[in-house]
Amino acid sequence: MAHKISPKDHLKPKDLDGISNEQIEPHFEAHYKGYVSKYNEIQEALEKADLSKANQNYSEYRELKVEESFNYMGAVLHELYFGHLGKRGEPSEEFKRKVEEDFGSMDKLFEELTACAVAFRGWAVLGFDLFSGRLVINGLDAHNLYNFYGFIPLILIDTYEHAYYVDYKNKRPPYVDAVIRNLNWEVINQRFEKARKAYEALKDYIG
Repeated sequence: MAHKISPKDHLKPKDLDGISNEQIEPHFEAHYKGYVSKYNEIQEALEKADLSKANQNYSEYRELKVEESFNYMGAVLHELYFGHLGKRGEPSEEFKRKVEEDFGSMDKLFEELTACAVAFRGWAVLGFDLFSGRLVINGLDAHNLYNFYGFIPLILIDTYEHAYYVDYKNKRPPYVDAVIRNLNWEVINQRFEKARKAYEALKDYIG
């Protein structure tokens, strides 16, 4: 049975500081919803794929599974990204303590996150690693390339050009600064608390 997903229109941000509504419109309506649409199309194709012809060199099944991961993670990462935009609140004391433990300071965290956002072609992500219990910065060149397993995203910066070209053309650093200015800390604090609880529940997973 095909698994379908629906776009989450309530996550669409507006009136951000330094990221215009004109920039958000194609990013949300064309790019994000495009991943949702293609994922659903792939689900229908997978139902009809001939599994007996699966092959590591080339097969319809292999190609569909590769693009399934690209489009599904494209949808999920965009939902997490849009979902924490809209300046609100401050980092919780628990979050700040964890950042100081793992990075030394909030300034050091954002210095490295910014460098990652400049260095990678798709995403820069601060996440909670369920295996080590540490906050870790991960860079992705594509939605499904270089992902850590057991890694819960907390802060995400979309670094594809479609995320900033309307406002900043090919200038990525001012866009990265704008994302950081617009973070909704109420959402991030909730993500952090849920990730920390997940780690406590799974920290003996490896043994």
